[in-house]
Amino acid sequence: MPLSNHRCEVIVQNKNGVSDFDALKSAIRWRPQSLIFCAFDLLHLNGKDLRERPLLERRAKLKDLVPSEHPFLFREEFTGDTEAFFQACADHQLEGIVSKLASSRYRSGRSKTWLKTKCFTETSFVIIGTARDRKTKAPLALLAQAEPQGLRYAGSAFITLSGIERAELSARLQMSKLERCPIPKLHFPDAQWVNPQLMARVRHLAGSKYLRHGTVRAID
Repeated sequence: MPLSNHRCEVIVQNKNGVSDFDALKSAIRWRPQSLIFCAFDLLHLNGKDLRERPLLERRAKLKDLVPSEHPFLFREEFTGDTEAFFQACADHQLEGIVSKLASSRYRSGRSKTWLKTKCFTETSFVIIGTARDRKTKAPLALLAQAEPQGLRYAGSAFITLSGIERAELSARLQMSKLERCPIPKLHFPDAQWVNPQLMARVRHLAGSKYLRHGTVRAID
């Protein structure tokens, strides 16, 4: 059996076959049999260092090594109209695309030959509270979406409004303070809860149930 060192990522798929970031943590603990190992690069093979070989050559060798059954998957590449491909990803609410120079050698860290283009979208959410980011202490808006059964917590987003807009938002939220969270059983350390009336327009990464890389762009 060949001895190899290859790059891969672990995913879990939803019912449509799309990688589900929100379900990954739970699957690692409770449903490890649903995990899929997606291989995309080969660095060493049988003691030979392949990092100076072109990406296409490394991937050709990798494809011959990866079993064609669960839980392994070889990440196929797309070659063609990248703008159309990116738009298709955005239309399907996918997180984004990774672009690599076919002739590139492997280099660790950031590189201009290895780029990730993320699909961002804008959605309106109701503000249910405010808090501070644990690391940066920057102000956060705690957000929810209205569903038939009630409010569903959607995550948090950094408040990136201008000074005047931020002051106006703070004043409006101060007037609608609540003692308890408007969503039962939701706990958030040091949060200030408010009456869920104001709507915020948020720019965030697509493809997740909960907000990722979210920023408040405006108050609707």
